[in-house]
Amino acid sequence: MTSEAFSRPTLDRRRFLGAALAAGVVLVAGSTPIAAYAAAGDVTLTAGGISLLASTGGRLAIRDAAGVTRSAGSKFQVKDSVTGIHLSTGGTPTLTALPDGTPAIRMDYTFDAAAGPTGVTGWFSVGTSHAVLEWDITGAATLVPDGFLFSRAIQAPTAPDDYIAITEWVRDAGGGIPYEDTLGVAHTSTWGTALHGLFLLDRSRQAWTNATWVHAPGVADPAGGWTSRADFFFSETRPSATATIGRGRALGLELTTDRDFNLYESPGDQMQLTALVANGGTAATSVDLDLWVRSFDGTLLASTTTTGSVAAADTWQHTFTLTAPAGGIALAEVVVSSGDDEAFARTNLAVLPSYDYQAGADGMFGIANYPWLQRPNADALLDLWQKAGIGLVRIAYDGGPGLPPASFDARGMRHNIELQPSLDATDAEATAWAADKLAVAVGAGAGYFEVGNELNRPFNTGDAAQAYLDKALRPVFDRRAATGDTVKLMNNGLAGMDKPWVENFIAAGGWDLIDAFAYHPGRGNFTPDYIPPGDDWSTGSDGTYWNFYGGLRQLKALMAEHGEKEIWLTEAYAPTKPNSWWHDTYRHAAENVLLTLALAKAEGVRCVCWYQFHDSVLGMPQVADPDNVEYHYGLMNRDLSPKPSLLAYATAARTLDQATFRGRLTFADPQTFGLWFDTPDGPAVVLWNRADGYLLNTAGQRTDWHFPAPEVWVDPWPTKTTLVVAATTAVRQVDAVGQVRQLPVAGGKVTLTLDGAPRIHYGLVPRTDSQGKHTLACTPVQN
Repeated sequence: MTSEAFSRPTLDRRRFLGAALAAGVVLVAGSTPIAAYAAAGDVTLTAGGISLLASTGGRLAIRDAAGVTRSAGSKFQVKDSVTGIHLSTGGTPTLTALPDGTPAIRMDYTFDAAAGPTGVTGWFSVGTSHAVLEWDITGAATLVPDGFLFSRAIQAPTAPDDYIAITEWVRDAGGGIPYEDTLGVAHTSTWGTALHGLFLLDRSRQAWTNATWVHAPGVADPAGGWTSRADFFFSETRPSATATIGRGRALGLELTTDRDFNLYESPGDQMQLTALVANGGTAATSVDLDLWVRSFDGTLLASTTTTGSVAAADTWQHTFTLTAPAGGIALAEVVVSSGDDEAFARTNLAVLPSYDYQAGADGMFGIANYPWLQRPNADALLDLWQKAGIGLVRIAYDGGPGLPPASFDARGMRHNIELQPSLDATDAEATAWAADKLAVAVGAGAGYFEVGNELNRPFNTGDAAQAYLDKALRPVFDRRAATGDTVKLMNNGLAGMDKPWVENFIAAGGWDLIDAFAYHPGRGNFTPDYIPPGDDWSTGSDGTYWNFYGGLRQLKALMAEHGEKEIWLTEAYAPTKPNSWWHDTYRHAAENVLLTLALAKAEGVRCVCWYQFHDSVLGMPQVADPDNVEYHYGLMNRDLSPKPSLLAYATAARTLDQATFRGRLTFADPQTFGLWFDTPDGPAVVLWNRADGYLLNTAGQRTDWHFPAPEVWVDPWPTKTTLVVAATTAVRQVDAVGQVRQLPVAGGKVTLTLDGAPRIHYGLVPRTDSQGKHTLACTPVQN
C-alpha cells in the first residue's frame, strides 16, 4: 500500500526514532503545492493528503484527502497559579503567511475578563499529509506553561485513541551502558485499516489528555511569553516511523517480536525479532542491518548482518529468526547504518515456562501498585503477573486506578488497599476521612487497609508519629471498632525502617492499633544483606539509612521487645537508573531481587510487594526518562520486554513458593553465607560470598553521580571462592535469572565456586550440629 509522503520541515530538535503501534507502510517521497482560500469568515489551507478549515469562533478542523473531517476543536486552555483555569471564548481566523512565505492561518483567540492580560494566537500551516499547529501565549507571570491544553475531538474513529512514546537509544558520552531517551509523544487515532493519524508533541501527559483536550505544555519564548506546538500527521505506518519520516531524520529503527512481552514458553522455541527501518531522507539509501544476541553470561547466541534498500520517506523491515535459549535471558542489539549515519535499538527476549504455584493465600509475593499500564491488554498483563508468581496487589478498589477488585477475585488473587490521609486535617475532617475510607476498604474486599504512604518525614527523627496517630490511624481504628468491620489495619508504609518514628509510635500507643507493620526498605549501592555499622544512619540522598537488611534486623529487635506483628514490605525495589553509582546495574538488580526475597522469606516477612512492574512514570507511560530515578523501578523495560529482574522475581517465587526456612548456614570462612530452605524438591540452599564487600559500583571512574556501568553480561565479582562440599546425588545450580547448571559430583563431593551473586543449589544436604548450628560438610580450597 502506498500513500503520499509527509513534508519535512526543518529539524529543530533532536532526531526522532522509534517505539510502538500497529502495522506497516510504504510511503512515496515528494511535496505537493499548498492552496489557500478565505471567504465568509472561513479560511482553508490544502496540501497533498490534508486540509485545514478554520472558522469564526476558534474552530479548527483537520480533514483528510477526501475532505472528511477527522479532528475538530475550537478552544485553548491556560492555567494561572493565582486565578485558575481559563478557556478561550472564541476566535477569529485570518489568512496570512509565515516569515518564509508559507501560507498560514492566524487564529486570534478571545478570553473573558477573568483571564486578565492572557493572549493566545494560533499559527497553523500545512505540508503533504502534515499540519503544524503552534500557539503563542502571553500574559501574567503567574501563567503555568505546563497547564496549556488545546481542544480536539476525533471524528468517528474505528479504534480507541492511544498514547505512544517516541524514543531513541543513545550511547552515554560519559561511558557505560546505552539507554533510551524520549523524543516526543504521539496521541494516535485510527480510521479503518489504512488511515492513521497522530498529534506529535515534544512532551504531553497522558493523564492530562482526554477525548476533548490534548496537553500541550509551553516552552519559554526568548522574545517573551511561551509557545506550544503540535504536529499532526496522516499516515499508514507506525508512530516511530511516522516521526522519523515526518521530522526528516535520516534513519530510524524500531524492534518488535512475535510474542507479548518478548517471552517464550520453552527452550528451543523460534523467536522472531523484526527490525522496522524508516528513512526520513530525500533519497533512497542502502542500509546494513547488524544483529547480535548475548546471554546473561555473555555467550554470543547470534550474530548476523543483512543488507537492504529503503526508498526516500519509506520503510523497510527485516525479521531475524532466533532460537530461544535453554534458560535465562537473551539481550539483543540491532544497528542500522548507511554511510556515516546509524541508529540502533535494544530489547530483551527470554524463556519463562508456565508454573503451577501452590502457596495460595500463604504466598509472600505481591506487587506494590495497581496495574496501570495494561499493555497489550489487562488479561495479558495479569497472565504475566501470575506466571511470574505475583499473588497479591497492594491497591485495588472500585473507581480507583488500575483494575477493580473483581478482576483479581476472578483469578484468585488477593488484594489490599492503601489510601492517603492528610496530617493537617482538623479532627472533624480526620474522623470523616476515616469513616469514608474504611467504607471504601471494606467495600473493596481488602484484606488489609494500609493507612497512608510514607508519612514519616522528616526521616529518622520520629517527629511525625504523633500527628499520624491523631489524624489518621486512630480515627480509622476507632471507626472500625464502631462498625465491627474485620479488615486488618497496617500503619502507613514508612520510607525506610525509621526506628525513631517506630519508637515514638509505640510509646504513643500505636502498636496496639495495627495488625501488621508496613515499611519500604529503600536501598542504595549496598547489597541487600548489608548491615551498616552503628545506629547513626544518615538519611541523606546517599545515606546508610537506605539499606535493606540492617533495617529489617532493627525492626525484628523492636518486635522482640514490644511484640510480634506481621511484617509487610509494601514497597521493595531494585532501581536501574543507567550509569548511576547509587543505583543497581541490570545485573546487580537481578541478583539483588533474588537475595532480597530470600532474606525476606528467611526473616518471616509476610508479604513483599515489589515496586513496580514497569519502567515508567504514572501519567506518562513508556515515556523514556533516563534522569528520573522514579522511572527505573520496574521489573519490565519501557518496551514491555523483561528486565533480568523479572526473571529473578520469578526464580525466587518458584523456589520459595512452598518453602520453609530451616536456618542460616555457618562456614569457617566468615565471608561465606547460606540460607537453607526445605522445598517439595528437597533442600534449596542459597549461597554467596562477600570477599568483594557489600558496596556496589565502586570500580571505574565516577564523576558526581555518573558511573560507567558494565554491560549486563559482564561478571562484576572479581574474587571467586571455591568450596568442596559433600554430595551424594547430582547437584543443580540455579542463578538469579533461572539459568540451570548441573554440577558434577565425584567421590561424594562437588566443587562450588562462590562470589557475590546469590545462587540456589539443589542436591546439597545441610546438617545441624550439637550446638544447633546449620552447616554443610565442606572444605575451602585456596585459590
